[in-house]
Amino acid sequence: MKLLVFAHTPPPHHGQSYMVQLMLKGFGGDHRKASADSAAANRFGLTCYHVNARVSRELEDIGDLRFGKLILLLGYCLQAIWCRFRYDVTTLYYVPAPGKPSALYRDWLVMLLCRLVYPKVVLHWHAAGLANWLETVSSMRTRSLTYRLLKHVDLSIVLSNFNRADAEKLMPKNVAIVAVGIPDPCPKFESEVLPRRQARIAARLKLLNGGSLSASEHQHSEGRPEVVKVLYLAHCLREKGLFDALEGVALANKQMSAAQSPFRFSLTAIGAFVYEAEQAEFQRRILELGMKEVVNCLGFVSTEQKNKCLAEADLFCFPTYYRAENQPGNLIEALAFGLPVVTTRWRSIPEMLPAGYPALVPPKSPREVARALCDLLTRDPCQSLREHFQQHFTLEQHLEKMAAAFHSLEK
Repeated sequence: MKLLVFAHTPPPHHGQSYMVQLMLKGFGGDHRKASADSAAANRFGLTCYHVNARVSRELEDIGDLRFGKLILLLGYCLQAIWCRFRYDVTTLYYVPAPGKPSALYRDWLVMLLCRLVYPKVVLHWHAAGLANWLETVSSMRTRSLTYRLLKHVDLSIVLSNFNRADAEKLMPKNVAIVAVGIPDPCPKFESEVLPRRQARIAARLKLLNGGSLSASEHQHSEGRPEVVKVLYLAHCLREKGLFDALEGVALANKQMSAAQSPFRFSLTAIGAFVYEAEQAEFQRRILELGMKEVVNCLGFVSTEQKNKCLAEADLFCFPTYYRAENQPGNLIEALAFGLPVVTTRWRSIPEMLPAGYPALVPPKSPREVARALCDLLTRDPCQSLREHFQQHFTLEQHLEKMAAAFHSLEK
């Protein structure tokens, strides 16, 4: 089966572009290039041709409507049309926009030009929220054009039951649910990461019960287990929960102090700030809360440093309410490291975690974030979270299910 992948890969780096990159590589890459992997293509029965439809170079640039982007997009559409006839590709794979006017205009143009020549169309709904946006925010004309140009595609792929609504709003012929999957970032979990996590939890339990730690216990828990290391990993945005994570840690420390507890929380934030004004406000808030000594902003880091921080953290805090959030990859990475997570009941996120997971909080609720952080102090869900990753979010499972969804169009 031949597939035209009309979607961008990093840069800029975010969940959607990264998953397109993984999928394309897993299926053998772009067969217009000499570097294409025929063995991978044969394994999944898919031959991909890639139009890297990148119109933004930086995160700040995403969503801006400019004439230059229109020219680029027209060029990408012409590439897709050329591939249709040059390589006899019959199926177009496309990632539609969330509820955002400028991105939706892009979808209109691509569908207007490319649906004319491609017999089959697959939409992959990485972002969530379009259905609700169309009904509550957009104009009648916007709804009408969106329905006309994007309805009745041959297949819509969604990440979870939650965002079936986005696909079904446009009445596709078929819907497939395929969760995100990533390469295992923590292959040494059992031998290196789990023993450390369990030693630190055991040390905190002993301290909570009034005991003191031996030199050996200090060594195995890597020193200072009373300092609970909280990690935030995402683009540094208010909507992604950065400010709520800060406020939650501050409130948790106040509760620990009031209870005369030996425990204190620190916060490490990994990720680039998208807006300078938010960066300045965040730094001011750190000073106002008196948290300069316990907050560390690392910015954008290498994969090696990111994985080191995931391995060394005690808790993961991601209280997002980002409007297009769906199935964030940072939570999947945290699960792979067996890292207890505090996150929000937001869009598809509850479906990502084990049933009855105790540390889901409402959006925009720092007090609940603080409560959940304190509640996880001495819990040990590490092994079960790692197993949940292995059962649901590996790259191999993702590629197999994606391939099956594509091949369903041949029946």
